[in-house]
Amino acid sequence: MEVPVGNGAGDLTSDFNKIKPKGEYGTRSGTRSSLNVQPGPQGSNAFQATAPGGRTPFAPGDYMVLTLENVPVAPTAGLAVLTVTENTSRTRTGRLTTSFAAVALVKTAPKELPAPRDFRPDKAMVDAGEKLTLRWAESAGFRYEITYPGAPQPVPVSRGSWSPPDAPKRATTYILIATDRNTRQQHFLTTTVQVRNPILETLTATTGIDTPWVGGPNSGDGAVAFSQGGATVRRTRGSNDPGTLYAGEATVSGVATEYVRGLNSGDGDITFPQGGVRVWSTRGSNDQGTLYAGEVIADRTTVNRVNTERVQGRANTGGITFTADGVEVSNNSGGQGAVLADRIAVNRVNATRVQGKSTTDGWISFPESGIQVSHGAYNDPPRIGAVYAESGIYRNQSFTGGEANAWITLSDGGGVSVEQRHEDGTTTYGVLRVSRIDTDAARW
Repeated sequence: MEVPVGNGAGDLTSDFNKIKPKGEYGTRSGTRSSLNVQPGPQGSNAFQATAPGGRTPFAPGDYMVLTLENVPVAPTAGLAVLTVTENTSRTRTGRLTTSFAAVALVKTAPKELPAPRDFRPDKAMVDAGEKLTLRWAESAGFRYEITYPGAPQPVPVSRGSWSPPDAPKRATTYILIATDRNTRQQHFLTTTVQVRNPILETLTATTGIDTPWVGGPNSGDGAVAFSQGGATVRRTRGSNDPGTLYAGEATVSGVATEYVRGLNSGDGDITFPQGGVRVWSTRGSNDQGTLYAGEVIADRTTVNRVNTERVQGRANTGGITFTADGVEVSNNSGGQGAVLADRIAVNRVNATRVQGKSTTDGWISFPESGIQVSHGAYNDPPRIGAVYAESGIYRNQSFTGGEANAWITLSDGGGVSVEQRHEDGTTTYGVLRVSRIDTDAARW
């Protein structure tokens, strides 16, 4: 039997290899036996059935039937003719003769099954993590599957409803695939579920994002609100309490803040009162803190105490170093410097010499034996200078009776007298001893 193969109106099937043939030989008396059925020559699209034993006599009423099963019928309606070829003999000893017969089969177009429809979610908008159910109007005769982003392969479904194992975290499109079990024709239905507060793993925006606020994914997370001309960090979404901004590094043109403090409990704190800055030992404390700095440059600094190794003026100027013994003044080259002041009030001065402001002023040196008054440049050989006093020169500061004292008095008339007061309060003239008296007035 030759089978027409193809998809045309005159073809029976498009896939010859899927046909399952079988043969049966029966007698009038009711005996039945199977026939050997084999495919014909390569490319013939035919089946060949052989009687039992190769040749079998047929008595009146005997028959041989060839059955074709599981035939995938070609989709185009029309008349398909199968050609049957018989090799038979009319006598026991006669030669085989060939005869032909035609078997006509009428193909009709298969009845199209109604396609599934109305694929929809039970909620068009859900919150992230909220349970979701998808439903559809199901038709019999179809095999159903659903695929969606993240699914490794389509998921078999049935009974007109299905819930994703994981609730959607962002807008997700689900595709329902309905496959006709007979024709293998597929129908695709889609539906998209929107998420009110989507969770995105990554987001790339090329033209910007317009949003009134950005918040964390969990309840209680901080939020950033975008107000006119700026952004505000909030402790949580919907709260007016200021939040905390954590950053490894921030580059800004300016910072307007009430205070700045360390990250840990007990760290120092800096506040900004009107016109200045204050350092506190810790946040909320009234105890003043310590400012550590390599250098402080300010027009004015008001502090209770400065702990530093050195203080120096701006540019190439002198400096003050604080040693274990006291204060050391140095010039811009590192040598000893000068202290210039209208007045210095100290309990003691240890110095090699004391001189007026000008290098030509007189000076006082302090040899081991006492005080030497000199004039002229310091580096020149010392020249004895003059001591000027308005009333006199005294041995000690005792000016009352009961204590001895001696002094030289300079009177308004130009006289000089040496006087001595004794412990009993009496005063006598002392002795002036000189090795030479020069009366040359020009010397003085």
